[in-house]
Amino acid sequence: MSGHSKWATIKRKKGAADAKRGQLFTRLAREIAMAAREGGGDADSNFKLRLAVDKARSNNMPKDNIQRAIDRGTGAGEGGALEHIMYEGYAGHGVAVIVECVTDNRNRTVSDLRRALTKAGGNLGEGNSVAWQFQRRAYFTFPMGSHSQDEVFEMAVDAGAEDVQFTDEHAEIFAPVEAFKAVSDKLRAAHIQPDEAELRMEPTNISELSPEDTVRVMRTIEELEELDDVQKVYSNLHISDAALAAMEA
Repeated sequence: MSGHSKWATIKRKKGAADAKRGQLFTRLAREIAMAAREGGGDADSNFKLRLAVDKARSNNMPKDNIQRAIDRGTGAGEGGALEHIMYEGYAGHGVAVIVECVTDNRNRTVSDLRRALTKAGGNLGEGNSVAWQFQRRAYFTFPMGSHSQDEVFEMAVDAGAEDVQFTDEHAEIFAPVEAFKAVSDKLRAAHIQPDEAELRMEPTNISELSPEDTVRVMRTIEELEELDDVQKVYSNLHISDAALAAMEA
């Protein structure tokens, strides 16, 4: 399993920090609202909304909260208009970051991001200042359960996946953006509920640091992830086993 995935697993083991801060449902609701705004409020015909709703249900989000988020996205509910924005910059030590945000106040979001990055010795950049170091890919990870590696591999390749990796009783599937729905449908038909199913930015140019500096940048990324308007943070940081061990301690 990749370093970023191992890091995510460590954070899950340490406890649902997002849930404790009350942020998880807020982020899930914004994801649902944006999907509903872009493709309508019917999860059967709006694939992106279906995935967002499935993710919310797997995190025990109440049905009423899900419906309110759908209503907000379609304009039937309360709340200001939401924007989906990708910001780029550096999180210190030359590590490139792309920060995915959903916000109803762009000025607040920019101010919060600039403050966190500047404090870490980084900076907020212009559009496409670091995006050239990433490519957009479909990504899935899930526990193997009773499924064999051969079965999962065949299923993924048939759906158009480029790579499948197996570690620690988990599977990771990497696929082109256009294969996202096909892979998701295959997993759904096999009654597999992914821990993660998303289109994400994968680095093509990796930044390797000492374990100590890696941990410092990981802390900065965590701080960014804790901001109210931030949905996801992508970086080109290589996370070594030594850095993971230090982070887990």
